[in-house]
Amino acid sequence: MKSAPSEPHTLSILVDNEAGVLARIVGLFSARGYNIESLTVADVSSDHAVSRITVVTSGPPAVIEQIMAQLDRLVPVHRVLDLTALGPHVEREMALVKVAGSGDKRVEALRLADIFRARPVDTTTGSFVFEISGSTAKVQSFIDLMREVGLVEVARTGVVAISRGAAAV
Repeated sequence: MKSAPSEPHTLSILVDNEAGVLARIVGLFSARGYNIESLTVADVSSDHAVSRITVVTSGPPAVIEQIMAQLDRLVPVHRVLDLTALGPHVEREMALVKVAGSGDKRVEALRLADIFRARPVDTTTGSFVFEISGSTAKVQSFIDLMREVGLVEVARTGVVAISRGAAAV
């Protein structure tokens, strides 16, 4: 019997904003051998009572459903949504990319940054730090191209995502 293909899914999890919640969520993934490809967390309520955890994980539909069911059973979890399965949503990632070089390499780094709409946020005579945001694929493409002109270091935020339309999570 052929197994279902593994594909990335972006999960949005609303939780109580309290100590230990993130550890419980990550522990659930770890204990069951599920991989977390990206993880972001932020307070999303005016009274600081609720946080949104955005997790990108991969697996066939049955595994994703199992992950969601297990997350939903955790006490501090208010809601779990698979944004990928729900349809249209917006995903973005931000990265800081440090590139060192001189002469033609420096000019090429600036040219590529302009094409990708990355902006320099720090400049020295020997290096740049670029800020880029967009889809994970766009950010990765920019990083891959910067390897050829003097990539030194990368810091990435991970994926943040929200559903399209007027309805809230």
